Amino acid sequence: MAKSKAASSGEKPAPKDAGPKKKPAKQRRNSPWREIRLALIALIWLTIVAVGFIAYVAHDLPDSDSLTGPKSAPAVTLLAADGSKLASFGAHWGEFVTVREMSPLLPQAVVAIEDRRFYEHGGMDVIGVLRAIWRNITAGRLREGGSTITQQLAKIAFLTPAKSLERKVQELFLAFRLEREFSKDEILTLYLNRVYLGAGSYGVDAAAKRYFGKSARDVGLTEAALLAGLLKAPSRL
Repeated sequence: MAKSKAASSGEKPAPKDAGPKKKPAKQRRNSPWREIRLALIALIWLTIVAVGFIAYVAHDLPDSDSLTGPKSAPAVTLLAADGSKLASFGAHWGEFVTVREMSPLLPQAVVAIEDRRFYEHGGMDVIGVLRAIWRNITAGRLREGGSTITQQLAKIAFLTPAKSLERKVQELFLAFRLEREFSKDEILTLYLNRVYLGAGSYGVDAAAKRYFGKSARDVGLTEAALLAGLLKAPSRL
Protein backbone atom coordinates (compact mmCIF):
# COMPACT_ATOMS: atom_id res chain seq x y z
CA MET A 1 0.00 0.00 0.00
CA ALA A 2 2.85 2.36 0.92
CA LYS A 3 4.69 1.39 -2.23
CA SER A 4 1.70 2.21 -4.45
CA LYS A 5 1.20 5.50 -2.63
CA ALA A 6 4.77 6.61 -3.30
CA ALA A 7 4.45 5.65 -6.93
CA SER A 8 1.18 7.53 -7.36
CA SER A 9 2.59 10.71 -5.81
CA GLY A 10 5.50 10.77 -8.38
CA GLU A 11 8.24 10.96 -5.78
CA LYS A 12 11.59 9.35 -6.69
CA PRO A 13 13.32 7.20 -4.16
CA ALA A 14 16.24 8.91 -2.42
CA PRO A 15 19.64 7.91 -3.87
CA LYS A 16 21.93 5.80 -1.79
CA ASP A 17 24.71 7.61 0.05
CA ALA A 18 27.89 7.06 -2.01
CA GLY A 19 30.14 8.54 0.68
CA PRO A 20 32.07 11.85 0.71
CA LYS A 21 32.91 13.31 -2.71
CA LYS A 22 36.59 13.54 -3.67
CA LYS A 23 37.79 17.00 -4.47
CA PRO A 24 39.70 17.24 -7.81
CA ALA A 25 43.42 17.60 -7.34
CA LYS A 26 44.64 21.12 -7.94
CA GLN A 27 47.02 21.34 -10.86
CA ARG A 28 50.22 23.00 -9.88
CA ARG A 29 51.06 25.64 -12.42
CA ASN A 30 54.62 26.93 -12.62
CA SER A 31 54.78 30.68 -12.64
CA PRO A 32 56.74 32.10 -15.62
CA TRP A 33 58.43 34.53 -13.23
CA ARG A 34 60.28 31.64 -11.60
CA GLU A 35 61.95 30.70 -14.89
CA ILE A 36 62.73 34.35 -15.58
CA ARG A 37 64.37 34.75 -12.16
CA LEU A 38 66.49 31.64 -12.68
CA ALA A 39 67.56 32.83 -16.12
CA LEU A 40 68.52 36.25 -14.74
CA ILE A 41 70.55 34.68 -11.92
CA ALA A 42 72.38 32.44 -14.39
CA LEU A 43 73.05 35.42 -16.68
CA ILE A 44 74.42 37.47 -13.79
CA TRP A 45 76.80 34.69 -12.76
CA LEU A 46 77.95 34.15 -16.35
CA THR A 47 78.60 37.87 -16.66
CA ILE A 48 80.61 37.91 -13.43
CA VAL A 49 82.72 34.96 -14.58
CA ALA A 50 83.27 36.48 -18.04
CA VAL A 51 84.24 39.89 -16.63
CA GLY A 52 86.61 38.26 -14.15
CA PHE A 53 88.26 36.19 -16.87
CA ILE A 54 88.63 39.19 -19.19
CA ALA A 55 90.08 41.30 -16.37
CA TYR A 56 92.57 38.55 -15.56
CA VAL A 57 93.63 38.22 -19.19
CA ALA A 58 93.81 41.98 -19.81
CA HIS A 59 95.93 42.49 -16.68
CA ASP A 60 98.70 40.34 -18.16
CA LEU A 61 98.89 42.01 -21.59
CA PRO A 62 102.35 43.09 -22.80
CA ASP A 63 103.17 46.69 -23.64
CA SER A 64 102.75 47.54 -27.32
CA ASP A 65 105.81 49.83 -27.10
CA SER A 66 107.94 46.69 -27.37
CA LEU A 67 107.09 46.59 -31.08
CA THR A 68 109.77 49.19 -31.71
CA GLY A 69 112.35 47.34 -29.61
CA PRO A 70 114.75 44.57 -30.61
CA LYS A 71 113.08 41.58 -32.26
CA SER A 72 115.58 38.80 -31.55
CA ALA A 73 119.25 37.97 -31.66
CA PRO A 74 120.81 38.45 -35.12
CA ALA A 75 122.26 35.59 -37.10
CA VAL A 76 125.83 34.43 -36.48
CA THR A 77 127.98 34.48 -39.62
CA LEU A 78 131.21 32.51 -40.03
CA LEU A 79 133.80 34.14 -42.27
CA ALA A 80 136.86 32.69 -43.95
CA ALA A 81 140.33 34.20 -43.55
CA ASP A 82 139.82 36.23 -46.71
CA GLY A 83 136.53 37.64 -45.39
CA SER A 84 134.25 35.50 -47.52
CA LYS A 85 131.11 34.07 -45.92
CA LEU A 86 131.29 30.42 -44.93
CA ALA A 87 128.02 29.86 -43.09
CA SER A 88 125.29 31.66 -41.21
CA PHE A 89 123.23 30.48 -38.24
CA GLY A 90 120.16 31.90 -36.58
CA ALA A 91 117.48 34.34 -37.64
CA HIS A 92 118.03 36.61 -40.61
CA TRP A 93 116.47 40.05 -40.44
CA GLY A 94 116.48 42.30 -43.46
CA GLU A 95 116.34 46.05 -43.65
CA PHE A 96 113.28 47.67 -42.08
CA VAL A 97 111.21 48.79 -45.08
CA THR A 98 107.88 50.61 -44.83
CA VAL A 99 104.96 49.78 -47.11
CA ARG A 100 105.59 53.08 -48.91
CA GLU A 101 109.23 52.15 -49.56
CA MET A 102 108.81 48.53 -50.65
CA SER A 103 107.37 47.43 -53.96
CA PRO A 104 103.60 48.14 -53.82
CA LEU A 105 103.05 44.65 -55.24
CA LEU A 106 104.14 43.11 -51.92
CA PRO A 107 101.54 44.64 -49.56
CA GLN A 108 98.87 44.24 -52.24
CA ALA A 109 99.60 40.52 -52.60
CA VAL A 110 99.75 39.95 -48.84
CA VAL A 111 96.45 41.74 -48.17
CA ALA A 112 94.76 39.87 -51.05
CA ILE A 113 95.84 36.48 -49.69
CA GLU A 114 95.81 37.00 -45.92
CA ASP A 115 93.19 39.62 -45.09
CA ARG A 116 91.09 41.07 -47.92
CA ARG A 117 89.10 43.28 -45.51
CA PHE A 118 92.21 44.57 -43.72
CA TYR A 119 91.45 48.24 -44.41
CA GLU A 120 87.80 47.85 -43.36
CA HIS A 121 87.76 45.99 -40.02
CA GLY A 122 88.87 47.18 -36.60
CA GLY A 123 91.15 44.29 -35.72
CA MET A 124 88.71 41.39 -35.95
CA ASP A 125 86.92 40.45 -39.17
CA VAL A 126 83.60 38.86 -38.19
CA ILE A 127 82.74 38.12 -41.83
CA GLY A 128 86.12 36.46 -42.31
CA VAL A 129 85.64 34.32 -39.20
CA LEU A 130 82.20 33.15 -40.35
CA ARG A 131 83.56 32.43 -43.82
CA ALA A 132 86.43 30.39 -42.38
CA ILE A 133 84.03 28.40 -40.16
CA TRP A 134 81.79 27.62 -43.13
CA ARG A 135 84.69 26.52 -45.33
CA ASN A 136 86.12 24.33 -42.57
CA ILE A 137 82.72 22.69 -42.04
CA THR A 138 82.15 22.04 -45.75
CA ALA A 139 85.70 20.74 -46.16
CA GLY A 140 85.39 18.46 -43.13
CA ARG A 141 88.75 19.61 -41.80
CA LEU A 142 90.59 22.69 -40.57
CA ARG A 143 91.27 24.42 -43.85
CA GLU A 144 91.76 28.06 -42.89
CA GLY A 145 91.72 30.37 -39.91
CA GLY A 146 89.94 33.66 -39.43
CA SER A 147 92.80 35.70 -37.95
CA THR A 148 93.37 39.15 -39.40
CA ILE A 149 96.77 40.63 -40.17
CA THR A 150 96.45 42.67 -36.96
CA GLN A 151 95.78 39.52 -34.93
CA GLN A 152 98.74 37.78 -36.58
CA LEU A 153 100.98 40.72 -35.71
CA ALA A 154 99.80 40.57 -32.09
CA LYS A 155 100.57 36.86 -32.02
CA ILE A 156 104.05 36.96 -33.55
CA ALA A 157 105.12 40.11 -31.69
CA PHE A 158 103.83 39.43 -28.18
CA LEU A 159 102.48 35.92 -27.64
CA THR A 160 103.66 32.32 -27.60
CA PRO A 161 102.53 29.77 -30.22
CA ALA A 162 100.52 27.93 -27.54
CA LYS A 163 96.82 27.52 -28.39
CA SER A 164 94.42 28.25 -25.56
CA LEU A 165 91.33 30.33 -24.83
CA GLU A 166 93.38 32.73 -22.73
CA ARG A 167 95.91 33.30 -25.53
CA LYS A 168 93.14 33.84 -28.10
CA VAL A 169 91.46 36.45 -25.90
CA GLN A 170 94.80 38.18 -25.36
CA GLU A 171 95.34 38.16 -29.12
CA LEU A 172 92.01 39.93 -29.67
CA PHE A 173 92.71 42.52 -26.96
CA LEU A 174 96.14 43.24 -28.42
CA ALA A 175 94.69 43.50 -31.93
CA PHE A 176 92.15 46.08 -30.77
CA ARG A 177 94.91 48.00 -28.98
CA LEU A 178 97.12 47.97 -32.08
CA GLU A 179 94.24 49.30 -34.18
CA ARG A 180 93.84 52.20 -31.74
CA GLU A 181 97.53 53.06 -31.50
CA PHE A 182 98.74 52.54 -35.08
CA SER A 183 97.51 53.33 -38.57
CA LYS A 184 96.72 50.54 -41.02
CA ASP A 185 99.92 51.17 -42.98
CA GLU A 186 101.97 51.09 -39.77
CA ILE A 187 100.39 47.77 -38.75
CA LEU A 188 101.06 46.30 -42.19
CA THR A 189 104.64 47.60 -42.11
CA LEU A 190 105.31 46.02 -38.71
CA TYR A 191 103.77 42.74 -39.83
CA LEU A 192 105.74 42.55 -43.10
CA ASN A 193 109.01 43.26 -41.28
CA ARG A 194 108.44 40.60 -38.59
CA VAL A 195 106.64 37.69 -40.21
CA TYR A 196 108.57 34.45 -40.75
CA LEU A 197 109.00 33.44 -44.39
CA GLY A 198 111.12 30.30 -44.15
CA ALA A 199 114.85 29.51 -44.35
CA GLY A 200 115.49 31.53 -41.18
CA SER A 201 114.23 34.72 -42.85
CA TYR A 202 112.11 37.18 -40.87
CA GLY A 203 110.50 40.00 -42.81
CA VAL A 204 109.93 40.47 -46.52
CA ASP A 205 113.28 42.18 -47.12
CA ALA A 206 115.27 39.29 -45.64
CA ALA A 207 113.17 36.79 -47.61
CA ALA A 208 113.51 38.73 -50.87
CA LYS A 209 117.29 38.79 -50.48
CA ARG A 210 117.41 35.11 -49.48
CA TYR A 211 115.26 33.78 -52.33
CA PHE A 212 115.70 36.34 -55.12
CA GLY A 213 118.88 38.22 -54.27
CA LYS A 214 117.14 41.60 -54.23
CA SER A 215 115.59 44.09 -51.84
CA ALA A 216 111.90 44.19 -51.01
CA ARG A 217 111.91 47.47 -52.91
CA ASP A 218 112.59 45.71 -56.19
CA VAL A 219 110.47 42.52 -56.25
CA GLY A 220 108.19 41.93 -59.23
CA LEU A 221 104.69 40.52 -59.50
CA THR A 222 105.65 36.83 -59.52
CA GLU A 223 108.12 37.27 -56.65
CA ALA A 224 105.56 39.20 -54.59
CA ALA A 225 102.99 36.44 -55.13
CA LEU A 226 105.51 33.77 -54.07
CA LEU A 227 106.46 35.65 -50.90
CA ALA A 228 102.80 36.22 -50.02
CA GLY A 229 102.13 32.51 -50.55
CA LEU A 230 104.89 31.62 -48.08
CA LEU A 231 102.92 33.18 -45.23
CA LYS A 232 100.74 30.07 -45.01
CA ALA A 233 103.58 27.60 -45.65
CA PRO A 234 107.02 29.12 -44.89
CA SER A 235 108.83 25.85 -45.66
CA ARG A 236 107.51 25.68 -49.23
CA LEU A 237 110.71 27.11 -50.78
